[in-house]
Amino acid sequence: MSGLIVTAGRLAHAAYTEGLADHLREDVSRRVLDLLGNSLAAADQEPARVAEAVAAEWGGTPAATSLAGGTRYPAPSAALVNGTLAHALDFDDTHLPSVLHPSAPVLPAALATAQAHGRSGAQLLDAAGLGIELAVRLGMAGYDEELGNSVFFERGLHATAICGAVGAAVASALLQGLDAAGVAHAAGIAASMGSGIIEANRTGGTIKRVHCGWAAHAGVSAADLARHGLTGPPTVVEGRFGFLEAFCGDAGRAGVVVDGFTTEWELPGVFFKPYPCNHFTHAGVDAALRLRAEGLDPDDVVELELGVPTAVLRTIGEPAEEKARPRSGYHAAFSGPYTVAAALLGGGGLGLFHEDFTDEAAADPARLALAAKVRCVPDPECDAIFPRQFPAVLTAVLKDGTHRQARVSANRGGPDNPLSAEELATKFRLNASRRVADPDRIVALVRGLADAPSTDALTEELSRTR
Repeated sequence: MSGLIVTAGRLAHAAYTEGLADHLREDVSRRVLDLLGNSLAAADQEPARVAEAVAAEWGGTPAATSLAGGTRYPAPSAALVNGTLAHALDFDDTHLPSVLHPSAPVLPAALATAQAHGRSGAQLLDAAGLGIELAVRLGMAGYDEELGNSVFFERGLHATAICGAVGAAVASALLQGLDAAGVAHAAGIAASMGSGIIEANRTGGTIKRVHCGWAAHAGVSAADLARHGLTGPPTVVEGRFGFLEAFCGDAGRAGVVVDGFTTEWELPGVFFKPYPCNHFTHAGVDAALRLRAEGLDPDDVVELELGVPTAVLRTIGEPAEEKARPRSGYHAAFSGPYTVAAALLGGGGLGLFHEDFTDEAAADPARLALAAKVRCVPDPECDAIFPRQFPAVLTAVLKDGTHRQARVSANRGGPDNPLSAEELATKFRLNASRRVADPDRIVALVRGLADAPSTDALTEELSRTR
């Protein structure tokens, strides 16, 4: 019996067997470095402690390394911990216009499986690249052109966790040595496991930080089940009771999943994040940094208007009173007013960094006073661009009655305004410096993954965390 997931499994297996092009492997290695830094920086976060405690309680045969402390767990458990770390600080990469974070669920599953099964660095990069690509395509299948937004998002569903579980399963299945049919079965099984509700973005709760961990865990588990003989439905994507019908209804576009898969790549266009906050806030931060660089004095500001796409107001602008006075550092990362204020007053890292999203920083009177002056509004020009970019326009009204404005149409970190290799390495060093003795050693190991006979040297170095 044929089906889209059967075709995807066949194409993924063929591409994995042949090996990805050098530029694609290099792109994935950049994502590995980015994910490792984000994960190491998140090791002291409460959700990471919870995931690690659960993995330790489950026990089992040690096989793959936890980035939280270097302990080895069974591969699904390590994927749970590391996927939680990967998304815990909201610093992970983002694909547009599907609006999902593909590396956070897929790479932890791939890293754990590669270590557990003794695969080479090139095999890791190839499997991860294919898993990320399929996750992105599933997300694209739920993008509504007429609506101008993801149907997953409109329904309150976390596409990252839902689509990421399937991509993680493909990566893990390839690394476990499954044939094309087995890869398809793993993906079909994982389609029953992916889940995620994004209400926490609006009103709080720490569950969202575990979404990618659970997706990575589900992906490895699905591949394990397929390897032992469990099967998935061949029409799991397009069927009457399949993935797209269940999550997206009539708006799903099933053909996107396989049209051009392994020949026309979305992977290189996935955005990196320069700031550890919700991606919808980034163009506002870019605009604030531009005004600050041009000499704007926050003390002269009477009012600030942040124009953004209508669809993102629910995440970074509403409820207005919550966004103006975030209840914690984590909530501040989803606040347009707070992030603009923090950038205007001067942040860390590449513009804003982790110290800008502590509970103490979120309660800083100066930042809250400036955030209270920010009004978030829909902007027609931003609507026309979104969600292929996350644009913003920031207008400041000054005490002397003059206006200053900065419009950002292509936010930093994407293909139209990319971070350089050195900027990504700097981001990694800043993230990892508190946890590892020699960040540059890890940078070198990741950059050499394509030629590494195994991941042992990398995982051994990562196990030496402080």
